[in-house]
Amino acid sequence: MVRPVEFLDAGLELLATEGAPAITIERLTGELGRTKGSYYHHFGSAAGYKQALLEYFEAQYTTRLIDTIDAENAAPDAKLRHLLRLVLADPDSAALEIAVRAWALQDADVRAAQERVDAARTAYLRELCRGLDADVDPDRFAQLLYLILIGAEQVLPPIDKRDVREIYDLVLRLID
Repeated sequence: MVRPVEFLDAGLELLATEGAPAITIERLTGELGRTKGSYYHHFGSAAGYKQALLEYFEAQYTTRLIDTIDAENAAPDAKLRHLLRLVLADPDSAALEIAVRAWALQDADVRAAQERVDAARTAYLRELCRGLDADVDPDRFAQLLYLILIGAEQVLPPIDKRDVREIYDLVLRLID
């Protein structure tokens, strides 16, 4: 029996590679070799699946990272640097982030989820930046760090992750 997480992983993969229109019950069940009944058993409806997919995206790409960093017994600057390394380590995250943002422009539920994700991420960055011993406005510095990531993902062609790391290294010199 297929587990719900398998449907969710498949949905995120389809979203990242083909966009929101590709996320259909037929595609999901076909990709996993399962019946529509198993899909409905786990999610009840397309709306139930979309809600679960958005929650899963938030959990995997926001909450999990924050929890990982929070568990560390480190200074805020070390936590910040580790968080940036984790975010930039995932080679497939940019495509997924772009796809979710594109979907959010067309769907109010997705937009609300994206706003929650952005709010949680920037709030956590602000928390870390407020703990820095630096001569910068911590709230604006947190916004800058987040905007670098979002902007690097949105320009065409996207900025290579190695180059984004170098940009972050340059910006983080402000707090050294």
